[in-house]
Amino acid sequence: MEQQRPELLRLCLKIHDNPELSFSEERAAAWLSAYLEKNGLSVERDIAGLATAFRGSYGEGEPRLAIIAEYDALPEIGHACGHNIIATAAVGAGVAAKPVVDALGGSVIVLGTPGEEAFAGKVDMVEAGVFNGIDAAMMVHPDVSNVATVVSLACVSLDIEFVGKAAHAAANPYGGVNALEAMILGFGALNSLRQHMKQEARVHGIITDGGEAPNTVPAHSAAKLLVRALDDGYLNELKERVLDCFAGAAISTGATMQYSWGEKVIAPMRNNLALAELFRRNLEALGRRVEFDNPGANLFSTDMGNVSQVVPSIHPTVAIASPGTLIHSLEFASAAASEAGYLGALDAAKAMAMTVVDILARPDMIATIREEFHHG
Repeated sequence: MEQQRPELLRLCLKIHDNPELSFSEERAAAWLSAYLEKNGLSVERDIAGLATAFRGSYGEGEPRLAIIAEYDALPEIGHACGHNIIATAAVGAGVAAKPVVDALGGSVIVLGTPGEEAFAGKVDMVEAGVFNGIDAAMMVHPDVSNVATVVSLACVSLDIEFVGKAAHAAANPYGGVNALEAMILGFGALNSLRQHMKQEARVHGIITDGGEAPNTVPAHSAAKLLVRALDDGYLNELKERVLDCFAGAAISTGATMQYSWGEKVIAPMRNNLALAELFRRNLEALGRRVEFDNPGANLFSTDMGNVSQVVPSIHPTVAIASPGTLIHSLEFASAAASEAGYLGALDAAKAMAMTVVDILARPDMIATIREEFHHG
């Protein structure tokens, strides 16, 4: 791993300095694939019908262990979620695991999964069968603390539109139907709903269209929201209550409501505790203090949750910034290109590679991981 350090750090910084949005990560996918090929992995590009997804493989035996890379960025603030760290750690771990595969058998697969921030690319990859035959999957996300297991929320998007009737806002406003007022009423009702939601649930959104001119009664308004909950059951309940907020606004204003739910539903993370404990010990062996879980950690949603429903999985975090630094901020984007960020990427890569060693060296370990997944 230390021999690869200079090249990994260059790769980490290059991805950071060239941020690409979800499903447009052409350069990042090419750089990561080239690094894997240069270091002896066989790479398949354009998998699962996704132009920026890839699979790098080494070995042919079982167990088959997947290491997950993410590499998309956010609009305006770039790698403020630190996906350059995730990608660097994944390819570093994949290459570092090669000698172990040579000695002990098994396979290591580095999966490039695009579009996590906006389009949940892993959902497409799960549905396309990319994870079929995988025995365990892991990735590491940068954060402000070192934690082996995470709590993530089920999530679905909602598009809302109101159609009203345009009119001159001064001359004859009484002849119009204000679609913007309907949207504002809907958000107001949503604010009232929040005090009756379960503590871990989240609903938030933006108005994407509020009219064309202030002297015209808006005939159209639109918004995009995300609805999140700890489990699918409460998510379905919350979806109905959120819709009622906007349906009531339509009745109050006379506007017509139209809506559509997102086709992809992000699943909550199902942590494999046996796999998480292996990773925790390995990250601690590198000198970090690691919590097994942290109930007070930030809540979020990830399409790794969908992977965890079909394959034993972990999504631990590694600290690259001081507590209090906000994810999805310019400060965190800076941390992702700092010395602490580089160290986080290298430690994450080492800990994942060490976890691969643990599993391949102990045939009983994959049986324990599978048993928990199927019966735990």
